[in-house]
Amino acid sequence: MATISDVSRGSFLRFNNELVVVTEYEHRTPGNLRAFYQVKMRNVKSGKFVENRFRAGEAVELVRVEVKDQQYLYKEGDSYVMMDPNTFDQIYVSGELFGDGVKFLKEEMIVRISFDGDNPVYAELPQNVELEITYTEPGVRGDTATKTLKQATLETGAIVNVPLFVNIGERVKIDTTTGAYLERAK
Repeated sequence: MATISDVSRGSFLRFNNELVVVTEYEHRTPGNLRAFYQVKMRNVKSGKFVENRFRAGEAVELVRVEVKDQQYLYKEGDSYVMMDPNTFDQIYVSGELFGDGVKFLKEEMIVRISFDGDNPVYAELPQNVELEITYTEPGVRGDTATKTLKQATLETGAIVNVPLFVNIGERVKIDTTTGAYLERAK
């Protein structure tokens, strides 16, 4: 058995007989009280988030999963077809494993899939992706002094807020965890 101090962001635990992945992990030491760990976890099967406070030194059950890089090929129904770039084996992955970031998934993108045995249990997109803007209202020349944003549709169909100076056909960098515009792609 491992202790809570062995856990980090991205670790898999068995919590209340369910497989969960740690999304946020913070050590706190408030005033005169004992130190504790505030952990936010996502249930792998249901996708629901749960928070728990662990005492320092508390025992937890770490679960070992195999992580593989997979290439996204296409969407078929509610599933996404992934291919192992080394063996060319194809698997079907549920869109629920990607969470809200699935709207930024583009063909031929490399994603990290975690497996418990042969079953995919968690999918992780790259932190940032570069996508092309397919539609947005034209920007007004010289209106770059304020942080006013407008909506833009990306090549994957996702809608994000971008600055006024960004136009159709430009490539932008998007944070997949928050869905926020970061910068124009160079």
